[in-house]
Amino acid sequence: MPRILLPIGDATEVLDTMYPIFRLPEDGYEVDVAGPEARLYHGVLHEVPPGADPPWDITQERPGYHIRATIAFRDVRAEDYAGLFLSGGRAPEYLRYDADLLRITRHFFETGKPVCAVCHGIEILTAADCLRGRRVTTVAKCALDAQQGGATYVNEPTVVDGNLVTGRTWHDNTPLLKVFIALLRQSAS
Repeated sequence: MPRILLPIGDATEVLDTMYPIFRLPEDGYEVDVAGPEARLYHGVLHEVPPGADPPWDITQERPGYHIRATIAFRDVRAEDYAGLFLSGGRAPEYLRYDADLLRITRHFFETGKPVCAVCHGIEILTAADCLRGRRVTTVAKCALDAQQGGATYVNEPTVVDGNLVTGRTWHDNTPLLKVFIALLRQSAS
């Protein structure tokens, strides 16, 4: 069964992360969850609270489910994976400093394997210098991160540029995963 690598850390967004963990196996892909260490991580939920007084200008963060990483980044052999899925939340803010994760990320671009990033996952791609000349989408508050990485930002649910598919937020999970799975199948043929 082809394997997909899904990096996480504390404050990974639950819906960004759990949906591909369950959706990809439905199409015959095994998902390996990796982290800075092989351990349990704290997921979070992000949303703008409806009807809040005073209103929120940005998402509120609440505790979510815990997610276990079964392998540490330093132990990942990127060549063993058919694709990479980068979820969002606040985790990418600090994961982007992990040299092993950046090495892993670059491997997927150097080999042309499918990569999917949603929401703040774009921060890892910027840190790995994998966005130059690309057209991408992400959550609006990360548009600057994409542009600073040399990409053109567009506000669309899902954008494909070569081996890279990007989505704005978990609200775009369905079209995002459909396109990512199509890229995985195309890459395998």
